[in-house]
Amino acid sequence: MRDLSSSDWAYGKANRERVRHCTRPRAPGGNHCLAGIPTYPSVDNAVMPRELFRFDTAASVADFSPIDDRVMGGRSASRLRHDPAGHAVFEGEVSLADGGGFASVRSRPLPLGDEQAVTCRIEVLGDGKRYKLSLRTDDHFDGVTYQATFEPVPGEWTVLRLPLTSFVPTWRGRPVEGLAAVRPESLRQLGLMISDRQAGLFALALRCIALE
Repeated sequence: MRDLSSSDWAYGKANRERVRHCTRPRAPGGNHCLAGIPTYPSVDNAVMPRELFRFDTAASVADFSPIDDRVMGGRSASRLRHDPAGHAVFEGEVSLADGGGFASVRSRPLPLGDEQAVTCRIEVLGDGKRYKLSLRTDDHFDGVTYQATFEPVPGEWTVLRLPLTSFVPTWRGRPVEGLAAVRPESLRQLGLMISDRQAGLFALALRCIALE
């Protein structure tokens, strides 16, 4: 190894001073303060994921109850159960008899809100059917529900991100015009639903639901 000359030492000192006084880039992915030493954009305003439900224990499904078309005389039935493998399963059977055609589960009112959230992230394993994730901003049984439809890949664990702007305000399954987008800071109830006349058995597995 060669000896460092006084000029080498001075160059190294100058570079160290430049690194020490390096500030954040003006734009994400922007300039480097020193070649080979990257700087990174600030994450001060980043939205950190907030898990609302992680279904890894038997107690994790206790906050959910079924709300099926039996409330209007139908015959569909559903439940959210814990699977010993460490996840939950939204399962049951949709019947079109007696004017029915939907099954759902919903959490009890809880402080789920996060004013910085822009996305709802769910980790699911599908069965080839379409489902809806439902959000409510009140503690009532009936009223406006914000819903987003998703259809996960069957037989494969998948992480889906549903923008909160994609949740449509509905009332008893029908879109409601003129309402503002869902307010993430006001979220109180969360649910899962299967409808659209998808008769028969269904099973949707879930590991977690989070806001980002």
